[in-house]
Amino acid sequence: MSKPIYKVWLGKWTEAWYDLSPEEQQERSEKGQQALAEVGGETVITCMSSWSSENYLGWGVEKFPDIEAAQKHAELLLQLNWFHYIESTSYLGTELPLD
Repeated sequence: MSKPIYKVWLGKWTEAWYDLSPEEQQERSEKGQQALAEVGGETVITCMSSWSSENYLGWGVEKFPDIEAAQKHAELLLQLNWFHYIESTSYLGTELPLD
């Protein structure tokens, strides 16, 4: 039986992101959300951390139905050239029941 996969990401925008117009930034963000929805993923939380971290301006948690969905999402982000605009680190894991 497959388990949901959680992805914690820490990220910051690159210079290429800041070179985009606000409309282009919005379009890129929407395409990123569409890629997540396409694989059945969902955003659990997105946080701004620029007030507490110089390395990462934001972080978040995403939930995928299984590992295949997480892998497909990574492929879609590559197709969108996502990492030209966002520099990030991420970690995948499964829920750890504490009972």
